[in-house]
Amino acid sequence: MSIGSVLSCIPKKLGNDVYRLELDGEGDNPKLALEIHLGMEFENKRMNMVSVYSGSTFIQLHNCTAFIASDLLRQVTFFGKQGGHTSGLIVEEAAACNFYANVDDSVLKKDFTSLPEDMMMCGVALSLTDTLDSDDFSFDDEKLS
Repeated sequence: MSIGSVLSCIPKKLGNDVYRLELDGEGDNPKLALEIHLGMEFENKRMNMVSVYSGSTFIQLHNCTAFIASDLLRQVTFFGKQGGHTSGLIVEEAAACNFYANVDDSVLKKDFTSLPEDMMMCGVALSLTDTLDSDDFSFDDEKLS
């Protein structure tokens, strides 16, 4: 499943390695713009970065290591894993966005019903990232459109 098909929009290529997707919210939901920077170079290292622009909100996920596009949930979860912690940026087709930062990977392995109430949502939202093998992951045009 591709990002564009799940979010019901067509990615626009801006430059060599930047893609922009624009989503219209339903009802009172504002518009949202999503930009994906592939292979951005910083201090002789290449990384992927995802940015979200919405109303008065700006969010960036640096070192995005993979994503999961869910046709069933109509959302894309971008995530980065580093040193036993996961950060996840979830963008929904309805132009909604959620962000969880620096979540200990042990939270993702637990039964979410055993987590403290305030941690349950993050445990559920990011648990699917624990099953993906991101070692060989790469963004490509097919996964974007």
